[in-house]
Amino acid sequence: MSIVIIGGNERMVCQYTDICKDYGYKAKVFPKENGAIRKKIGCPDLMVLFTNTVSHKMVISASQEAKKNNIPVARVHTSSASALKCALDEHCVMA
Repeated sequence: MSIVIIGGNERMVCQYTDICKDYGYKAKVFPKENGAIRKKIGCPDLMVLFTNTVSHKMVISASQEAKKNNIPVARVHTSSASALKCALDEHCVMA
């Protein structure tokens, strides 16, 4: 089980991965765009978009890739740890 997180704060990458690990998921975190994001996403079980801290171009690219591969997307406005937990509670079952 895997989750891709797009956006967020660079300093919170470890916290994001720890939160996902608590839910039983492996996380890939892309806080900013480094090259073609669509090639790095893969086929996760859930994509979390932190829309406040990511460029519009990156949101569009990630959304198109998710739609093409039938990946569910959780759009979260803030990039806090509690916002990630709420998104995981809504879309995932605790392992």
